[in-house]
Amino acid sequence: MIPTDFSSPLALRPREAARVLGVSTRTLWTWTKNGHVPHVRVGGGKRKTTLYPVAELRAWLARNASRRPAEEASQ
Repeated sequence: MIPTDFSSPLALRPREAARVLGVSTRTLWTWTKNGHVPHVRVGGGKRKTTLYPVAELRAWLARNASRRPAEEASQ
């Protein structure tokens, strides 16, 4: 079933995603390039854009916030 409540976005543009994550756009681009943060690329040619799905960002943040420092050091 497709949600009908469009009061909150399904995905964020890069500046919005960086702002809500509390990081710079440069940091977000680095994470995106390295495949660390969930994102989708849409469009074609010069009109391509990168979007960050809100639900996936929340899940990613929850997973990474629950890591212990020892787990991070081993990666």
